[in-house]
Amino acid sequence: MTQILYLSRADVERVGVTMREIIDAVENGFREHGEGRVEMPPKPGIHTMPDSFIHAMPAYIPALRAAGVKWVSGYPENQKRGLPYITGLLILNDTETGIPLAVMDCTWITAMRTGAATAVAAKYLARAEASSVGILGCGVQGTSNLQALAEQFSLRRVAVFDAVTAQAERLANFARENFGLETVIAKTARDAVDGVDLAVTAGPLLHTPHATIQKDWLNAGAFASLVDFDSYWHPDALKQADKFCTDDVPQYEHYRALGYFQNMPPIYATVGELVAGKKRGRENANEITMTCNLGLAIDDMATAPLVYARARERGIGVWLEL
Repeated sequence: MTQILYLSRADVERVGVTMREIIDAVENGFREHGEGRVEMPPKPGIHTMPDSFIHAMPAYIPALRAAGVKWVSGYPENQKRGLPYITGLLILNDTETGIPLAVMDCTWITAMRTGAATAVAAKYLARAEASSVGILGCGVQGTSNLQALAEQFSLRRVAVFDAVTAQAERLANFARENFGLETVIAKTARDAVDGVDLAVTAGPLLHTPHATIQKDWLNAGAFASLVDFDSYWHPDALKQADKFCTDDVPQYEHYRALGYFQNMPPIYATVGELVAGKKRGRENANEITMTCNLGLAIDDMATAPLVYARARERGIGVWLEL
């Protein structure tokens, strides 16, 4: 009799996988991607509401013996209903038989691996001594990106901005209580990026960017992570990047065909190429560097085996007949 392990969101969160472990796993996944040793088609999707998506994200990382698919949705209007923006399930498969091993909630995994991907990119593109960060969009992704960057850098200060003041206040409190950071609740988006070493934009994904961040707002030497694609950015601000990177070019082009990324700078490298040493990362203190990570299935498949193994070790989850 074949059984499959079901892990609820609460199960996934309590297995005890740390952000440091996820950053290391995601970096390994990027290295394999940079070396051309993963199988990952661009994610197909359906779109039932404006600026929403439901995506299928399959991937196989032979070196990690990780294979599976994530079925994930993002609905910006959910927040008005008291529902999460991102929801979905992840299926982890046995790489020798193809039989599903586990079905798990993907909300926590998506948040954590997204932050981890920013931290990996920043390791190669940001200044090593970076100590200040601006977070624009203070929801789940803003929080996980702050967690990951606090793990990767010796942060001292964070400026937070959100159209919903309560969200900004919540993240500021989180930063003080968990990392002892000096916190500033920015009154404007410009205040949040002014003078910071690291900037993260983590609002909803939009076909038509609101283009709030303007040319010359970022300091020389800054690094930016565009978690929300180009939604926050004016094209002239993006074109000031000395190195503009992404996590996967075929997926980037797939999104362009869907109407995103219509006025963007040329891509310098993928994060995988940086990790694998195929392209140079930051080369001087004054470069403005950016990554627009699209969210890759390899990030999920690097993380899910950690969750599955830890759940089995600790007897967490429910076994179901397949």
